[in-house]
Amino acid sequence: MPARLFACTPSRLATFTDCPRRYRMTYVDRPPPGRGAPWAHNSVGAAVHTALKQWWDLPPARRTPSSAGVLLDAAWLRDGFRDVEQGEQWRLAARAWLIRYVADLNPAGDPPGVERTVAATTERLALSGRVDRIDRRGEELVVVDYKTGRWVPDEDDARGSQALAMYVLGARRTFHATCRRVELHHVPTGTRAVFEHSEESLARHVGRAEDTAADIVEARDAVAAGGSAEEAFPPRTGSHCGWCDFRRHCPEGQRAAPAREPWAALGP
Repeated sequence: MPARLFACTPSRLATFTDCPRRYRMTYVDRPPPGRGAPWAHNSVGAAVHTALKQWWDLPPARRTPSSAGVLLDAAWLRDGFRDVEQGEQWRLAARAWLIRYVADLNPAGDPPGVERTVAATTERLALSGRVDRIDRRGEELVVVDYKTGRWVPDEDDARGSQALAMYVLGARRTFHATCRRVELHHVPTGTRAVFEHSEESLARHVGRAEDTAADIVEARDAVAAGGSAEEAFPPRTGSHCGWCDFRRHCPEGQRAAPAREPWAALGP
């Protein structure tokens, strides 16, 4: 009898890689532990993503830079900012980014996928994930992922992104079309980081994903057999602990890094 495929998303795999304990608190513990306060940078990112999706939902004649600004205003979230003034400063900044970004897009374009869920299988995985945008350029598809943080991605980031590689596989299966190219679009600067995958580079990503899934299954089975969840899903501490949503439930994480303010990732 064939082995059952492990169902996962790129986010789920990345969570375990970053910290098995955080994976347990996110996906295993029921009810899950309470999370910390919302992050301002997540509010910014969510609003920009929502506005871009809604922009593509408009009729082509209404896909203008000014309409993008209106959509951003409507999608804006106030969670995580230090105060009303800071939130307003960032709304105006994000509005300006978005207007510049869509000015370089073809409003008559018809992306095959916008916030589209795709899926694929490997020998050991049943993968799924939601792609920000899938473009069709000639006979090929291109996976596009929006970024809104301070870090400006480069080709190494595009090459090393397991999520983008998994989306390539999903786009191929979902649309039955060739897909190799991935792009990270940094909305604040308009920078585009590009990488063309080969079958070998995709296979390396799949291999790492399957190894991570095997570790998750091993930990899960150990707990099911009566083992300690603390031992099966140990913390992986570091500076990232200052940003963890479950920090207050993790003494090791509290010792590893100071807590960050909800608006700290916005920068000066």
